[in-house]
Amino acid sequence: MDDTERVVIKRWLAAVPEPLRRAGYVLLVLGLGIPLLLRVMGFEAIPATAALLRGSLGSGYAITSATLVRATPLILTGLSVAIAFRGGVFNIGAEGQLLAGAAAATALSLLPGLSHSRWNPLVALVIGATAGGFWAGIAALLRVRFRVLEVISTILLNFVALYLVGYLVRGPLQEPLHIYPQSSTIDSAARLPRILPASRLHAGFLVAIVVAIAAWWIVRHTAAGFRLRAIGANPDAARVAGEIDVARTGTHAFIVSGAIAGLAGAIEVTGVTFALYENISPGYGYTGIAVALLARLDAAGVVASGLLFGALEAGASAMQRDAGVPAVVVSIVEAVIILGLIVAWPLQSGVGSASRASEATSTPAER
Repeated sequence: MDDTERVVIKRWLAAVPEPLRRAGYVLLVLGLGIPLLLRVMGFEAIPATAALLRGSLGSGYAITSATLVRATPLILTGLSVAIAFRGGVFNIGAEGQLLAGAAAATALSLLPGLSHSRWNPLVALVIGATAGGFWAGIAALLRVRFRVLEVISTILLNFVALYLVGYLVRGPLQEPLHIYPQSSTIDSAARLPRILPASRLHAGFLVAIVVAIAAWWIVRHTAAGFRLRAIGANPDAARVAGEIDVARTGTHAFIVSGAIAGLAGAIEVTGVTFALYENISPGYGYTGIAVALLARLDAAGVVASGLLFGALEAGASAMQRDAGVPAVVVSIVEAVIILGLIVAWPLQSGVGSASRASEATSTPAER
């Protein structure tokens, strides 16, 4: 390939919109990474990949009842992490905030006065979001008052929330027979309505999409969003030149982040499990970090990356059932996606500058 061909390729790549370039990199990593990983680990690549696709995208039921249901908490936890990281707050506690929201929503939904009310699902979502915001507020208080790093406090609060749920399902909220470590099943009136009658897809998915759209608009088009982006980019400049209260803005971002994660927990109880138990979250809060990073902290991108990770996790069980591949292999695939894009992003960002540089140094005839 000569220099002229390289210039043409660079110009063509630079003309492709960044979201499409990013999607292309993701598809490339997936298309090459999944079969290669499966082959290296000693599995039949083609049957395993086919099983993963069937389990996630192979039918309307697989899409609505598996992929979209799995993607709902991932979109919300991804938004939670993205908003916090945008504001320079490293909230690693979406898992604990999700559990706090799930516990609060369950406790409210089991109250005798509300268990049969048609307003129960809405109140449960509000209480779950409030509980998640409160749980994040503990770390925010430690950050502002005692200068405790939020990375440490939120990780530790994850374990506190996990053991708190364990106590609740073996104590105050345990089912009446005291046989299983879980709460009683919430009443049908307390559950989120189904979007499609023949699937498991519930109204929580629509809530997640609405929250994502609202978050994108607020971050991009409001003064609050500008303050958030300013302190995330350079807190010193935001404080000195922009006269922004960095501590206050960061605290607000922290609490809103926790509220969104708590909302995810409430939706999981009222839309999927209908009861609280210890392993109600298979790590949605931690996967949300990968979802947010893959989307480069963009709220609109979080929806796409949440759907991608939801499809991977939905296809994992089918891959294990039909091809004998352990479901944990999907976690390795997710890690490879992130690492592959970390390598690709500098190359991607260099396409535009390289193209401009080649145009500057090329002759009129080459142009």
